[in-house]
Amino acid sequence: MPLIPDGIAVALERVRRTYGGDRPVVALDDVSAVFPRGTATAVMGPSGSGKSTLLHCAAGLDRPDSGRVRIGATDLSSLSEKKLTELRRARVGFVFQAFNLVGALNVEQNILLPSRLAGLRPDPAWVEEVVRRVGLGDRLRHRPAQLSGGQQQRVAIARALVTRPEVIFCDEPTGALDTRSAAAVLDLLRSAVDAYGQTVVMVTHDPVAASYADRVLILADGRIVRDMERSGAERIAEQLALPGHRTPAATREG
Repeated sequence: MPLIPDGIAVALERVRRTYGGDRPVVALDDVSAVFPRGTATAVMGPSGSGKSTLLHCAAGLDRPDSGRVRIGATDLSSLSEKKLTELRRARVGFVFQAFNLVGALNVEQNILLPSRLAGLRPDPAWVEEVVRRVGLGDRLRHRPAQLSGGQQQRVAIARALVTRPEVIFCDEPTGALDTRSAAAVLDLLRSAVDAYGQTVVMVTHDPVAASYADRVLILADGRIVRDMERSGAERIAEQLALPGHRTPAATREG
């Protein structure tokens, strides 16, 4: 297997994932993709296209039936479940639609929870910077139930950033938010890339959210059918409306 270049945060090579028994459903069909460091990629497609499965396999939350997934130079297929859990805690950040905050913990405790689970001691200056960046300095003693949806998602983003992960995976991060809160969350994710050099891979159904990314991958029937450079929401919506098809290489648009 070739070595993954230093500039690549995540790489999938001929990944296949099926579900079911006698009549299996192919969720990912021989998918290859690379996600460069310091970039944001939006992954889109209709329901059942394989976009969430791609994210779960790339993040080590699910194991493919065949093919390889690497985070940095680490081949996830070579890791035990224990080592995979340790990798996710130390090197990967997650932001989900449902926020996934612990209701019994306050904002500060929720932000620091992954670090503590991983046995890490984050730099206090970095924690302070992350808290300032997400605008939660006056909410650290509040519990999730005392926050708006947008504030809870900002806690989730701070939690993802505080361990300085190699990549942040986001699954519909604005799906439960109003338009104004969604824009604030997307601005935060964009600034994580531009200001801190983070790598973001975001599954979304929203062309406006996807327009914040440097690149948009569109899936259909478990395959990447379009690979677009940064585009406006209207252009992305037009491409989503086109029927899925596959050429020898996925359609690439500048």
